[in-house]
Amino acid sequence: MSATALGIADASAQGWSILHEDVSLPAAVLRHEALLHNLEWMRRFTAAYGVHLAPHGKTTMSPELFRLQLQSGAWGITVATAPQAREAWLAGARRILMANQLVGKANMAIVAELLRDAGTELFCLVDSPDNVAALGGYFRPQALRVGVLLEIGAAGGRTGVRDAAQVHAVIAELARWPDAVQLAGVEVYEGVAPDEAGVRAILQHTVTTFQQLHQAGALARRPALVSGAGSAWFDVVAEEFSVLAGDPGIEVVLRPGCYLTHDVGIYRDAAKRIHASNPVARQMGSSLQPALQLWAYVQSRPEPGKAIIALGKRDAAFDAGFPVPALHYRPGTAAPVAAAGHWKITAMMDQHAFLDVGDQDDLRVGDMLCFDISHPCLTFDKWRHLLVVDDAYTVVDAISTQF
Repeated sequence: MSATALGIADASAQGWSILHEDVSLPAAVLRHEALLHNLEWMRRFTAAYGVHLAPHGKTTMSPELFRLQLQSGAWGITVATAPQAREAWLAGARRILMANQLVGKANMAIVAELLRDAGTELFCLVDSPDNVAALGGYFRPQALRVGVLLEIGAAGGRTGVRDAAQVHAVIAELARWPDAVQLAGVEVYEGVAPDEAGVRAILQHTVTTFQQLHQAGALARRPALVSGAGSAWFDVVAEEFSVLAGDPGIEVVLRPGCYLTHDVGIYRDAAKRIHASNPVARQMGSSLQPALQLWAYVQSRPEPGKAIIALGKRDAAFDAGFPVPALHYRPGTAAPVAAAGHWKITAMMDQHAFLDVGDQDDLRVGDMLCFDISHPCLTFDKWRHLLVVDDAYTVVDAISTQF
């Protein structure tokens, strides 16, 4: 591989092969066929429920993946912060759902810049009169109006209104700023609930609150919005919100972000539950596939039963489980083989992973290992570029991240 700087657009033309050692390792790769499978799987799933998809961009923060999702029919892109909203806009999103409160003048200034594009809709969350007043006080002098969603919360949870008194206080403050703050709908993050029963309870409460506000004429956008669904419970959100999805005056928007690359940890466990219990997923006959992997070299065999891998906390998420060995490849051999089932990372440092192996295992310095991961969000944010590979691990594209 030449030391000459190459851009994203150049990657597919190089003919690089991970297995031929054309790429410096460690490297993060995305399996192209798995990406396409996951895009189509989620398109079919949301279509079956008549709901829209605004994937959470914080997972990948990749403009190339944002555009891929939008081209595949996404209603918009979800973000968590004002700078993330700007990146989504630059990638082409013109419906942006900021699933967070918009606080602070500098953040409001970023949003105001986006709203000056007449073709852009942006929604943020509110759960307090103080926040509504701050938004109104900023956007009224700008002659702009920002869309907001009333966030429903739960006791002991994160943000969101807790009771009817808080709902009424927010609605009353909104009435003071009709030219600057538009109540477009209702939002919830169900992941604060501890189990499925709790998830369903907060979703049902959200539906009730939405219906009350909708019937009272408090929601200014037509169609009105109701949104929920992180990556673990999107099936339950689709089920509970399906009572609203058939109304032409309502848009139901789901926001999972990790579906695109999936994993072999926390979201694989969620997928097993979904496939076992959700009738639409069962009828589809397939599940999401892990698309994000890491390749690294064995760099030391310092003692029997241990290998040191040139992969560390700077390269992979470790909050929800260490990377899992998937493939073993010795350069010059025909093809990778499945990694031994007993190989296991037991610790990670910044640039090193400690791999437990059998005393007699044929694993040598210079061998290559491919790892699956858990929690894609915290792996993506460690890389500025990821390579897209085909089933032979030949590079066919590349993507950038903007964390």
